[in-house]
Amino acid sequence: MYNMVMRRIPAAEFKAGCLALLDEVGPEGLIITKHGKPVAKLLPAACDSASLIGTLKTKMRIKGNTLTTGVRWRAGA
Repeated sequence: MYNMVMRRIPAAEFKAGCLALLDEVGPEGLIITKHGKPVAKLLPAACDSASLIGTLKTKMRIKGNTLTTGVRWRAGA
């Protein structure tokens, strides 16, 4: 599998070089930012969503118990 480090580019730079960037976007895609915050993701058309499954496995961690809200309640009360 390929490296999933997405290149980040400011929106103004994307606008200035859009056509060239469209030709060189890799399978990992491109994150477009405004003021340093991500606003859009550009993926090649040939990239199917099935290939994205599991790509964030090493990038995310689950904290706590995902099967509860943490609120205790009594059903019979």
